[in-house]
Amino acid sequence: MKKLMRITFDPAVMGGKPCLRGLRVTVGAVVGLVASGYSTADILKAYPYLEEEDIREALAYAAWRSEEIDLPLVSA
Repeated sequence: MKKLMRITFDPAVMGGKPCLRGLRVTVGAVVGLVASGYSTADILKAYPYLEEEDIREALAYAAWRSEEIDLPLVSA
């Protein structure tokens, strides 16, 4: 997978959740809008400071995270 350049993590912004370009728009918010049936045009109208590539990267990041496996730490 190509490196995602628009996904940022900052504890001072939205509690460190993955956001788009340091803005106060989380990946989860964008993915939720897409899942609810909003089109790219609808999302860009509601968030005029976003770009089409932001939406694509949010979806790519969510797809990648859904395939990632978290394993518990085992203490020795």
